[in-house]
Amino acid sequence: MKEATARVKINKLLEAAGWRFFAEGNSPANIQLEPSLSIKRNDLDAFCENSEKISKGFIDFLLLDSKGFPMIVLEAKSENKNPLMGKEQARDYAKSHKRRFVILSNGNLHYFWDLEHGTPSAITTPSKSLACKWIILKNDTGQSIGD
Repeated sequence: MKEATARVKINKLLEAAGWRFFAEGNSPANIQLEPSLSIKRNDLDAFCENSEKISKGFIDFLLLDSKGFPMIVLEAKSENKNPLMGKEQARDYAKSHKRRFVILSNGNLHYFWDLEHGTPSAITTPSKSLACKWIILKNDTGQSIGD
């Protein structure tokens, strides 16, 4: 199975959970796909279909906080792979962007991981509010870094 199928599922889950690929009204986009690429709304599904052809070394999804700063690295794997197979790759991406939070997903199974506190924990969906609650709970300073 292709990673593209998982990406389409993840796109829909992220949008349903309150994340935005595109600005809506006064709310800016808070998802970057393969950071440094620019994509149009009509091209989102086509991008997912061709994502496997893009050179390796790019973050699949970078979720941003309310100020537009990187908050969570989301690593996508194909549906037939355990998302935990992407742990080391996601860890490298997160560290390179100085982020400590990771979501691993294959479109069906999802894990939230605070790199500073243990191993990935299964979550039901990559929900924005759930991720932010985890971040607030895990943040040693007691300050929220999400919205």
